[in-house]
Amino acid sequence: MLKKTYFFIIVIISILSTASFSQISSNSDLLEWLKSVPGIEIKEVSHNEMFKEAYEIMIEQPIDHFNPNSGTFKQQIFLSHVDRDLPLVFDTEGYGANNWVMELTKILNCNQIVAEHRYFGESVPEPFDWKFLNIRQAAADHHRIVEIFKKYYKGKWITTGISKGGSTVIFHRRFYPDDVDVSVPYVGPVNFSTEDQRVYEFIKNVSNQKCRDKVKNFQITVLKNRDKLFPMFKESAEKDSLTYSIVGIERAFEYVVLEYSFAYWQWSDGDCMTIPDSTSDIDKIFDHLKAYSPFDYFSDSGIKSIWPFFYQCYTEYGYYAYDIDPFKKYLKHADGLTRFFIPEGVNPVFDPEPMKDINKYVQNEADNFIFIYGGNDPWTSTSVCLTGKTNSIKMILPGGSHRTRIRDFSGDDKELIYSKLEDWLGIKIVR
Repeated sequence: MLKKTYFFIIVIISILSTASFSQISSNSDLLEWLKSVPGIEIKEVSHNEMFKEAYEIMIEQPIDHFNPNSGTFKQQIFLSHVDRDLPLVFDTEGYGANNWVMELTKILNCNQIVAEHRYFGESVPEPFDWKFLNIRQAAADHHRIVEIFKKYYKGKWITTGISKGGSTVIFHRRFYPDDVDVSVPYVGPVNFSTEDQRVYEFIKNVSNQKCRDKVKNFQITVLKNRDKLFPMFKESAEKDSLTYSIVGIERAFEYVVLEYSFAYWQWSDGDCMTIPDSTSDIDKIFDHLKAYSPFDYFSDSGIKSIWPFFYQCYTEYGYYAYDIDPFKKYLKHADGLTRFFIPEGVNPVFDPEPMKDINKYVQNEADNFIFIYGGNDPWTSTSVCLTGKTNSIKMILPGGSHRTRIRDFSGDDKELIYSKLEDWLGIKIVR
């Protein structure tokens, strides 16, 4: 899942032609097959040099896969093609999508599909009804994509995704375990509540005491210097056209400070000696805060841009709150809870059962998974827990962040990942 989620939200700037086929100059076997598939619109797009062809495709999907009378919507995917007999990496995004190249696609030098998540970007149903935004419906979207493209691509299939996209990989396999051969979710959490306490405990124990103290003391320094830093915060917001009517600007300032510890460990390289202390120049303190806890996350535009994410958090996916105990005497507005993220006009009730079911699946049935996590990333606190009942492996990079990828591992750890891929896919990977 996820955070900082706006690092993964992509503004989709491509505009679909009203014609079903546009800007297509090639006459390939793949294109001829795509033209034969009902309910899709195709547009040729530019692509990385490793591919021969690439298309933006809008696929007609049921709004409710379990009610044929529910109507349909168009889901955006990007297909990048090398050869129909090579493996295909299927990126199940948790948010919007773009035509990027996934790490596994480069490792395997193969075909790729990137699928935008329903209710994000271009893939929004009309009429809009929140109740069809759930992990079961999204898994069915991905299953249908697999069904369609397996008619053409005959090689092995691998699902992958990052953050919430990594969690989405797990959700898809839970309901359709035989759709693909291997799954590699990156930094994907499985949360148990909207205020998952494991996050608190993780931040209290991550790295070493010296670094944890540096992080906490920085937060206290900011709050103690509210009289200087809050006016700078307001000025920065005005300059960046940020408003805070949902949260309130004074409360938003405090939440930016509370969020800092999560964000620092999520994205930093762990070199805590670069964190300013109470003797540092006020501009240096301000710049560091803004760099690690971006101010737009609690802004009106920031919240509204990922309302679908927050809806999922407060219905099934889970989230976290903030431990305010160390900061109580410095806070005036924040209580540590985050229900202000919930979209307007809805009153979601969190159902813990889906994540309990996912956890049970992972521990007892989820074969051929390679779970990738960063050792300093707070989302690792809610990572999957393997029991040895499956052949799956969980790889945690010491000191790694939310940016942790296979390329960051070395020695025996990287060799283990490559060997598992080779065994499960029946191929040889060029080292």
